[in-house]
Amino acid sequence: MSENTTESKSFLRRHGAKLIASVIITAGIVFTLQKGGLTLLPEGGDFKHVRWWTVPVYVLTLIAMSYFRAVRWRFLLRSFVEVPRRRVLAVSWIGFAAILLMPFRIGEIVRPYMLREKGKISMSSATGTVVAERVVDGLFLSIVLAVALIFVPTLNPLDQKVIGLPITVQQVRASGFVMLAVFTTAFITIAVFYFARAWANRVTRAVFGIVSTKLGDKLADTAEKLANGLHFLGRGRDAGGFLAETAAYWFFNALGMWVLAWGCGVVHADGSAITFGEACALMGMLGCTVLIPGPPGLLGVFQAGIYAGMSMYFPAHVMTGSGAAYAFVLYAVQLVWTIIGAAIFLVGDRGALTTLSHAPGLGAESEAPPSGFEGERALSPNQ
Repeated sequence: MSENTTESKSFLRRHGAKLIASVIITAGIVFTLQKGGLTLLPEGGDFKHVRWWTVPVYVLTLIAMSYFRAVRWRFLLRSFVEVPRRRVLAVSWIGFAAILLMPFRIGEIVRPYMLREKGKISMSSATGTVVAERVVDGLFLSIVLAVALIFVPTLNPLDQKVIGLPITVQQVRASGFVMLAVFTTAFITIAVFYFARAWANRVTRAVFGIVSTKLGDKLADTAEKLANGLHFLGRGRDAGGFLAETAAYWFFNALGMWVLAWGCGVVHADGSAITFGEACALMGMLGCTVLIPGPPGLLGVFQAGIYAGMSMYFPAHVMTGSGAAYAFVLYAVQLVWTIIGAAIFLVGDRGALTTLSHAPGLGAESEAPPSGFEGERALSPNQ
């Protein structure tokens, strides 16, 4: 039996249940959308209002967004290792593709796995920075969404149901505030473990130890490791740099969504164009829905998030027309760009492809990443 065949069977054995579940989720969402009059592939007439020159403009904002999303990671890593910006960009763009293409976000492990190096950066340290990044992103995005939900005018009255989805528009709005509460709690939790580690450790072991001593120890140890990702907060320059580039990342994301929505002809009932605030709300609602354990490519989940956001501001005939075209173009361009971004670094670096193939969840298990990934010896510990 060949090595590739063995690895394929190992992958299916580890993640077969997740793949099956993702197929069921996708099928359920697609069926629900189509039953409500929305489709993943719009009809030709839905594209009649598209200003096609806005698509390459959107691609430019997408590239800028992807760049800042990737390179800001270096600020989180600087507390224990200095990583060249190009290496951070390469690992991140490859990791983003893995996150998008693998079900249930199991691709999240790729970035810390590809970056780790014995004696310089451990898997747990790299994973801690990724968790901190995710929590800060969630908190940042949920704040933007909450502000948009409070200050950006919605349809009056709101439709009772979100077209194509078995939820009310009020539930959509409520989910934004739930998201804010969840990420605020997560940030406070890891912050407490970072700034008051001994006390938080004792409390966690005492509370969960009532149920199981092993559970209390495990949760305390895990939270302590993840809290290490907040080291950047104690370094003003790194904290400022990370937050500034995080703001740039989300700004270009919202800007691109706004430009493309205008370019696809998404308008209000009176014919006025979508506003930047509404684009921020759409971005936030998309962030809410992708938290759902999703299928490869976020197919269906992505579209549901866009439609849920549009339901607060645009009439049904817009959502099923130019809105459907917008959701399709937005999804297709992001999918293609994410794959191209990863391919840029994978095609010219066989070492990176070999390392990726051994990442837990994607290929054969390995105790250490194979050597040969370009830039692997470029790491230098901070003095």
